[in-house]
Amino acid sequence: MRGNVSTLYQDQRPQQLNSPIPGRILKWYVKNGDHVKKGDTLLQLAEVKEDYLDPMLVERTQQQVKAKMGVRDYYQAKVGTTNSQLTALNAGRELKVSQLKVKIGQLNNKLAGEEAELVAANNELKLSEDQYNRQKKMYDDGFVSLTQFQQRNVSFQNALAKKTAIENKLAQTRQEIVSINIEQNAAIQDYREKVSKTEGERFQSMGQIEGSTGDIAKLENQVANYKARRGLYFVFASQDGQVVSLNKAGIGEILKDTESIGTIVPNKVDYAVEIYVKPVDLPLLKNGQTVMCIFDGFPAIVFSGWPNSSYGTFTGKVIAIENNISPNGLFKALVIEDPTEKPWPPQIKMGAGVQGIAILNDVPIWYELWRNINGFPPDYYTVKTTSSDEKAK
Repeated sequence: MRGNVSTLYQDQRPQQLNSPIPGRILKWYVKNGDHVKKGDTLLQLAEVKEDYLDPMLVERTQQQVKAKMGVRDYYQAKVGTTNSQLTALNAGRELKVSQLKVKIGQLNNKLAGEEAELVAANNELKLSEDQYNRQKKMYDDGFVSLTQFQQRNVSFQNALAKKTAIENKLAQTRQEIVSINIEQNAAIQDYREKVSKTEGERFQSMGQIEGSTGDIAKLENQVANYKARRGLYFVFASQDGQVVSLNKAGIGEILKDTESIGTIVPNKVDYAVEIYVKPVDLPLLKNGQTVMCIFDGFPAIVFSGWPNSSYGTFTGKVIAIENNISPNGLFKALVIEDPTEKPWPPQIKMGAGVQGIAILNDVPIWYELWRNINGFPPDYYTVKTTSSDEKAK
């Protein structure tokens, strides 16, 4: 089973250094081959986008935030004033309506009195008319003098005039009541328009407050982004390791957003071996199974059937088997160093080639021929547990 040396943990793999923002290289702090610690400064970038060239960008944006806050406070004060105006308008409307209602009540009382006067005037006129008619008859019969008849006529005319005057006053009072009702409706309508206009101004001010609040949040977000962008002008080491494969050199070169700068190879690595297994052999491979590893560049002598007598082989254990097939048509298994056996050589590096050997069971020759003819997988050797091991478990 062929494979290569890898690492057990993702954070121990070589880390790509990428430019967090588009910028111009201002200063280098490292060179190829330098060893760095996590957090060390690697290079400094300068801004190239015109939107961020202003050195006072954060401060000016904060001034915009303060200005927007002032506008919001102004409209909040205006809303408070508008609420006071609404309260005053509603109170003025109630007062005006109350005054007109009192006046209408007074006119109704006056109207009732004039109606009573009209009834009295009608009674007086009727009496005067009867007396006038009797006096006229008596005058025609010669029982009374012309002077007496003229006096009765004057009394009758006075009663008629009094009735007419009272009817005019009654009509005028009724007209005043109608006018007051119209004035009351006009006052209600006028105050309603004023209240509606004031409420419209209040809602407009509230809309301005909400708009200003949104603008403030947007500007504060920009301030936070600008401050965060200031921290991206320096590229730092993401882990302890060696800087290799720097793609840019010199001062003044332009980097694009997320463009690769180089690679950091970690100092401390927990190595593992990635071996590839044929699909026909996959069911026989299990976690914890022993695999003998032969690393490229380390001479090895293998005695088939006597793994303990072999030279240059190193023991490993299977810790994971992937369930999906790789692009090469094989399944990948991960093998780590067996801590109870001879340690792996410290000279091995990531990417080095390795050959994995799994021990097979002893079978008759006819079985091996029959297995190959039918395409069956081989029988791998498995260690038998003793009764003492079972009790220990």
